[in-house]
Amino acid sequence: MRTSEAQPVVAGIDGSRTHPVTVDLAADQAARRGAPLLLLHVWPGRYTGRFRCRGPVPAEADARRLLDAAARRARQRAPWLSVGTELRTGSPAGVLTELSETAALVVAGRRDDGPGRPGWGSTAAYLARHNRSPLLVQRGGGHRNGPVVLVVPGPDEPAAPVRRAFEEASITGSRLVAVHVWRPGEEPARARRYLVEVLAGWAGRYPRVEVEPLAIPEPEVAYTLDRASRRGRLLIAGIRQRGHLGDLLLGTAGSGTPTGLSPVLMIPPGTLSKVSLRTGIAGRWSGP
Repeated sequence: MRTSEAQPVVAGIDGSRTHPVTVDLAADQAARRGAPLLLLHVWPGRYTGRFRCRGPVPAEADARRLLDAAARRARQRAPWLSVGTELRTGSPAGVLTELSETAALVVAGRRDDGPGRPGWGSTAAYLARHNRSPLLVQRGGGHRNGPVVLVVPGPDEPAAPVRRAFEEASITGSRLVAVHVWRPGEEPARARRYLVEVLAGWAGRYPRVEVEPLAIPEPEVAYTLDRASRRGRLLIAGIRQRGHLGDLLLGTAGSGTPTGLSPVLMIPPGTLSKVSLRTGIAGRWSGP
């Protein structure tokens, strides 16, 4: 069993036009944790499964050059970082899910951004349902001066995202906006009480974090998440988020997701803090 310090940050590199942003984000996260970085590319050359590439297949040498270039970029971003590369064949979603068993964090990019197509792409959307470690989805940027936005889990859902949201807000010196959705037929006052109770214990542990609780009716979810994505630093939710809210988080309820949105950090059930964040560098940390 590896120690938490040895668990790598794993980044899936697909060669899309936004993949350099994914490399930068993953390098920042690995440096922040003092963890090694593993850059993964899944080459479709010998893969004949359901999710195989439908267009021209690049040569294996092209795949290796892609990984080498990504590794050079990561080392330029953080020269002290331990960077490894791995070339696999198969399904990108399947390989990343396998590696998530022993990863501190999996970083993936948003691939599809055309009208009428899923905002995250099939690989990231699959990971958002099945990843075993925290998952960070790069969506083109984020706003470093914006708040950390937490989608508060329901009463019957794991509370791990709440702790992680307070950790992130504390380390980055950000305001925390905690969003809870009440369903049709639920009393608004009861929803607000639940939200306050969920936040109270963690607020005591992180007294310097400014918390803004926000209880909203379900019809306002799409608008609220859209604003949070455009103005926030980071959006945090649970993996396997259920129902309409989960579809909105994945970007499948609209007609595509624009670029420049905040990254989304998704926390799996049963995970409180798979890797301790390095609070000692809070004063000089400027990454997402």
